[in-house]
Amino acid sequence: MDKAGIAAVLNDIATLLELKGENPFKIRAYSNGARIIETLGEEEIDRRVREQSLEEVKGIGEALAQKIGELRTTGRLGFHEKLKASLPPGLVELLQIPGVGPKKIRVLHEQLGVDSIAKLRSACQAGTVAALAGFGEKTQAKILEGIANREAYGRRHLWFEAFAVAEPILAGLRGLPPVKRAEHAGSLRRRLETVGDLDFLVATDEPQPIVDWFVRRPEVKEITAHGETKASVRLGSGLQADLRLVPPEQFVFALHHFTGSKDHNVQMRGRALERGLSLSEWGLVPAEGEGTAREKAEKLGRKTTVKNEAQLFRALGLAFIPPELREGQGEIEAAEKGGLPVLIEEADIRGVFHNHTTESDGHNTLEEMTRAAEELGLDYLGIADHSKSSFQARGLDEARLAAQVAAIGKLNASGRFRTHVFAGTECDILPDGRLDFTDDVLRTLDYVVAAVHSAFKQDRASQTQRIIRAIENPHVTMLAHPTGRLLLGRPGYEVDMDKIVDAAIANGVIIELNASPWRLDLDWRHWRRAAGRGLLCSINPDAHSTAQLAYFRAGVAAARKGWLTKDDVLTTRPLAAVKKHLAARRG
Repeated sequence: MDKAGIAAVLNDIATLLELKGENPFKIRAYSNGARIIETLGEEEIDRRVREQSLEEVKGIGEALAQKIGELRTTGRLGFHEKLKASLPPGLVELLQIPGVGPKKIRVLHEQLGVDSIAKLRSACQAGTVAALAGFGEKTQAKILEGIANREAYGRRHLWFEAFAVAEPILAGLRGLPPVKRAEHAGSLRRRLETVGDLDFLVATDEPQPIVDWFVRRPEVKEITAHGETKASVRLGSGLQADLRLVPPEQFVFALHHFTGSKDHNVQMRGRALERGLSLSEWGLVPAEGEGTAREKAEKLGRKTTVKNEAQLFRALGLAFIPPELREGQGEIEAAEKGGLPVLIEEADIRGVFHNHTTESDGHNTLEEMTRAAEELGLDYLGIADHSKSSFQARGLDEARLAAQVAAIGKLNASGRFRTHVFAGTECDILPDGRLDFTDDVLRTLDYVVAAVHSAFKQDRASQTQRIIRAIENPHVTMLAHPTGRLLLGRPGYEVDMDKIVDAAIANGVIIELNASPWRLDLDWRHWRRAAGRGLLCSINPDAHSTAQLAYFRAGVAAARKGWLTKDDVLTTRPLAAVKKHLAARRG
């Protein structure tokens, strides 16, 4: 077990002992032990466990050293497991409610029989909590509010929405005089498709005014922690936000550490050890020698030559690894060999396909969508309203589609907008793989986006063959949202994605990266291998309003996680090149 896991177990033991009403000195010994372990380097822990010298570290006694050794070598601790089994599991869950600490939980359990959040809510609603000594009406109301907040906030959030919440907070932090540097960290900085909470890291020599500013922001609904160098709050948006402040000389190391991911960090620490170094949130220091990793880093202090992450990676013989790639999936090996891609940027996007108007289920007209695309600086806009089988989305029949094609041609000819409009359709793939329009209708269009909108429960083989049959139609240009997933809503349907990718490459069909924050489909985990085999991507916002055209930015974030370059994406090409590509596809 790594040091973070050991510290978590020791802290959990302290909490469980407090719930049982154990001796405060015994409780404090485990809490102190957790803090001490966090300051030690992984290699030092290994050495001291091996040499049985943990007791030489101030604050670690014989019993604690034995337990740390057991955790390090076996990944479990019998004492911890027995302690957990001795308490109702719901008691520990009660600690998730702000303001309900171990002492209050013990009173609630002993006097009211409360051993779960559900029972705590019932007791509060009945008014019996307020009647307890040391509680009262205000505490009871706060507990009920905390329970409601836990239910609202105990979920993940879409990256795009979390980023919109985080950006003004980061801008505010950077504007504070004591702040020398400030950045996002965690899964938000890695641009993971969903985010559990927001992490902010600040470099400063004056932490207190920054912490005070953070917890007093108007969007803060609840303060869950407020210390000298850390703070945690719950925001009205439903997100938890955590702030951590470090001395300027430690900022780069802390930023790398708290950006993660866990797998990336483990591999980076291993690489450092191979070079006789210890990498942690405190610094990059010699692995051997007296003192903890933190003490060594503080001793070196401002002498460190590492001023940014590029220098940190260079110190370990690596090219800079963009945060999006730090998932422990081969990025370190690629950085060592000079094989990292030049990732696509938002500024590379020249146009967007697969967008809707009021002709189907969109909220803006053709002209409004075109004007909005022009204001975004886009050279081209692809319209693709639904086909007739999507009756729930007011799908177009043949006559309405023909009228729309004529309207688009007239708009382009008028010269009113610099942005060129391509006429297309989001054509339903029927359950047997046929398309919703005949070939004669499809050949009148600039491009065709084929999509599954029904029969999601088909078995894997049938769904795969259904999609492949559509891909093999010579008039299909792109495959839309290939798994049909809705993030935080529904999983994708069963499909063999390797076979789908093979068929798309063989038939010259593009697979979209649907940039709707609720989809981000095809998932980033597939793109590196698929693009390496020659699959072309189109980052499509699937916009149903003018504002949603900007969703392409979420698509770029996902494309970067998928190792995609500018050359891998159709919509980075200039208008003339895109016209040529679509014309060649139509034959």
